Amino acid sequence: MPVKTPAPGDLEPIETASRDELQALQLRRLQRTLDRVYANVPHYRKAFDAKGVHPLDLRSLADLAKFPFTTKHDLRANYPFGMFAVPREQVVRVHASSGTTGKPTVVGYTKADIDTWASLVARSIKAAGGRPGDIVHVAYGYGLFTGGLGAHYGAERLGCTVIPMSGGQTEKQVQLIRDFKPDIIMVTPSYMQVIVEEFRRHGLNPRDMSVKLGIFGAEPWTEAMRRDLEAAAGIDAVDIYGLSEVMGPGVASECVESKDGPVIWEDHFYPEIIDPETGAVLPDGSEGELVFTSLTKEAFPVIRYRTRDLTRLLPPTSRSMRRIGKIVGRSDDMLIIRGVNVFPTQIEELVLQTMGLSGQYQIVVTREGALDEVQVLAEVLPTHAGADRGLMGQQLQQRIKNLIGISARVDVGLPESIERTLVGKARRVIDKRPR
Repeated sequence: MPVKTPAPGDLEPIETASRDELQALQLRRLQRTLDRVYANVPHYRKAFDAKGVHPLDLRSLADLAKFPFTTKHDLRANYPFGMFAVPREQVVRVHASSGTTGKPTVVGYTKADIDTWASLVARSIKAAGGRPGDIVHVAYGYGLFTGGLGAHYGAERLGCTVIPMSGGQTEKQVQLIRDFKPDIIMVTPSYMQVIVEEFRRHGLNPRDMSVKLGIFGAEPWTEAMRRDLEAAAGIDAVDIYGLSEVMGPGVASECVESKDGPVIWEDHFYPEIIDPETGAVLPDGSEGELVFTSLTKEAFPVIRYRTRDLTRLLPPTSRSMRRIGKIVGRSDDMLIIRGVNVFPTQIEELVLQTMGLSGQYQIVVTREGALDEVQVLAEVLPTHAGADRGLMGQQLQQRIKNLIGISARVDVGLPESIERTLVGKARRVIDKRPR
C-alpha cells in the first residue's frame, strides 16, 4: 500500500515533544487528577486511605505504583454515578459498556471531556491518514456504545463529512459506499470482511470501491487480517484502540506511515504494564496487563484502571509517544463477540432466570467466514424433562439478544446433557476461533 508521510507542520507540537517535556506534562496533570478524585470521589478517598497514600505522595511518575488499582468491580459497586468527580448536572453525556451482572459500566463526560475526546479522535484519524474534507463512513454502532459517536465527533472535528451509517444492514452499507463514495471507513475489522464479501456477492470488485483507508477497532485483530483486508479492498488498514472506561475510541491509534502498533496519546493517558498476578509494574517491552490512568478527564477520571488486555509497551517511532503491541489475550474470562464485551456470567445469569433450566451451560464460540458465531448449550431440570425445549431455547435466545446485545443460537438439551468434568464442574467456554 502507498505510505503517507505527514507534511511539515501537520503534527501537533506534543506529538514531537521530547520525552522530558512529555513526562513533565504528565506529572503535572497526574498530580491534579489525584487531587481531584481524592476530593470529589468517595471511592478513591477510601481506597487511597486504605492503601496509606495521599495525592501529595506523588512526586514522580514512578510514585504512581504506590496507588491502588481500579477494576470493573469498583465501577459496578458504585453504579450508576458514584465514580463521577463532578456534580451530575455537569455531566452532558453518559455512555455505558457491559458488565458481568447485567448492570452496565457507566461513564460520564463533561462538555470539556467531549471536546477532548473529539480532538483525540481527530488526531487519531489524522495519524491514520485522514484529512479535512474526506468523507468518513462510520459503521460502528451508535448509542451507549462509544464507538459510533466517538468516531462521528472526531471525524467532524477534523473537518470531514460524516456518514453516520452505524452497524448492520450490510446491503445498504454497500449501496451507500457506492453512492456516496467515502474515502474512509471506521468499523470493526470483522464487519469490514463482511462488507467485502457483500461487494463480491453483488458481482462487484471490492478493490474498486472509493474507500482507501480503514480505521478498525473495538476487537482484537491480527497482522494476517490486516494483510487480508488491504489486499481484498485495496486500502490502508490502521488500528485504533480505546475502551469506554478510559474514554472510548482514540486512546491510541496507529500511524499510517509505520503501522507498527497504536500510539498512546500519552498527554492524556498514562500507561503501565503490570504482572496480572502480583500487580508489580513491569519494564517497557515486557508482556503483561495494560493499565491506564486518565490525566485530563473531568467527569470520570480513572486511576490505574486494569484493562485486562495483555500486551507490551513499545518505544516511540512515528510519534514521540509509546506504542501498544498487539493484544495477545485477556487476563480475565471476558469474550469479545463482534465488538461486544460478553462475560460467561452474563449468560449464566440469564440461564438461571429461565424457568425449567438447570444452572449448567456451555458457550461455544466459532468463526463462520468473517464473523463470530455463538452457540449456548443449556439443559432442562429433570422435573421439566417433558417441557417444550425448543420454546425454552427461543425465550433464552431472545433475552440474550435483548439484554446482552449479541445473537446466539440456543440449544436446550435433556437433563445432564452438558459436559461435566470428573469433579462435576462444567467447562463453561469452548472457544474454537482460530488464534
